[in-house]
Amino acid sequence: MADVESAIENVKKFDKGADDKLITAVFKGLGPSVHNRDSSSVACSDPKELATVKKNYLMKKLGLKDGPELDAAIKEVCETMKEDRIKSRVTFYYLLCKKFKKESVYA
Repeated sequence: MADVESAIENVKKFDKGADDKLITAVFKGLGPSVHNRDSSSVACSDPKELATVKKNYLMKKLGLKDGPELDAAIKEVCETMKEDRIKSRVTFYYLLCKKFKKESVYA
């Protein structure tokens, strides 16, 4: 997902009323990783990958405390995005950000 327009389009498959500004901020926050085929997606089948999402995004970036609700939210987003074989990291992070009402991190 090399451009913001594609990211916005992908997020809106899962959140019809998605906030374009927030999607753009999440996209920019991911830096060069959005342009790399491997790092631009989340592998829900890889426990190590999901642990990294939890530690680096939910805990470090969003400032959430570790707990079962973090794992449950990751699992929920995996389920929400199950129709996409390749899960966009921008969309994944956007949905987690909205779930925990942490939009202010990107303000």
